[in-house]
Amino acid sequence: MKKIVADTSMIAACGLYCGACRKFLLEKCPGCKNNEKATWCKIRRCCCDKEFDSCAQCGVAVEECKTFSNFIGKIFAFLFNSDRGACIRYIRENGKDAFVREMVCRKEQTMKKRIR
Repeated sequence: MKKIVADTSMIAACGLYCGACRKFLLEKCPGCKNNEKATWCKIRRCCCDKEFDSCAQCGVAVEECKTFSNFIGKIFAFLFNSDRGACIRYIRENGKDAFVREMVCRKEQTMKKRIR
């Protein structure tokens, strides 16, 4: 298994950190960023079309974006306790380097939803 390392190129368009993903670390996934086969991902396609690295570069709030906040994304967020919106906000507020360091420290590919 690969080791989790800090690499800003491993931030997916939606804000997940592929560099800490179990499938990526087991070399069963190339990561989202340069995966040409990930045509099913509308978020990745949107970022590619706009020449953004991630949604963090977009001026639209992720909560208001229909591409980002879609039904399937909400189901995955529920199932995996993932808050991709928090990842994007963290990148916007603190930068990509700080986000990657945080994810490496947490050994997580996403920030977890807070239970209310």
